Amino acid sequence: MDRPIREVADVARLDVTEHARRMIYTCFALASDPAYRLIPLRQWAHMLGYRGHFSTKSRHYSTTLGALRQVRADHQAERARERRGLPAADERETVTVGQWRYAGSGYRNGEHLWAELIRQRIATARRIAREQGESA
Repeated sequence: MDRPIREVADVARLDVTEHARRMIYTCFALASDPAYRLIPLRQWAHMLGYRGHFSTKSRHYSTTLGALRQVRADHQAERARERRGLPAADERETVTVGQWRYAGSGYRNGEHLWAELIRQRIATARRIAREQGESA
C-alpha cells in the first residue's frame, strides 16, 4: 500500500494477505482503546500490507544504510578475491585514505594550450572527413 488507510471499511478491499488484513483490523481496534491513543496505529497500519522493502535511515535504530553498504562491499570484494584465487586482504598492509584535500580544478601550467591544440586537430579531422564524404 502506498498511502494510509482512512476508514476501517477500506480494509476489506485491500489487496493484502489475510494475515496482514487481520493485523490492520487489529491496529484500528487498538487505536480506539484509550491505552493506545498516543501510538499512531491507524497512520501506519498500511505498512503491514506492504510487500516491498522498507527500512529506516535512523542511526539510533539497529544500523545505518552506510554500514550495510560497507559490509556488502567488503563481502563482494572478499568473494572476488576468492574467485581469483588471491589471498585475503591484510588490513595492516592496506593503505586507507581517510581525508581528502581539494587540489584544484582545470588545467595547469600551459595544459590548456595542449588541450586547445588537440581540440583543433579533432575539429579539422572531422571537417576533412565530412568534406571527403560529400565529394564521394
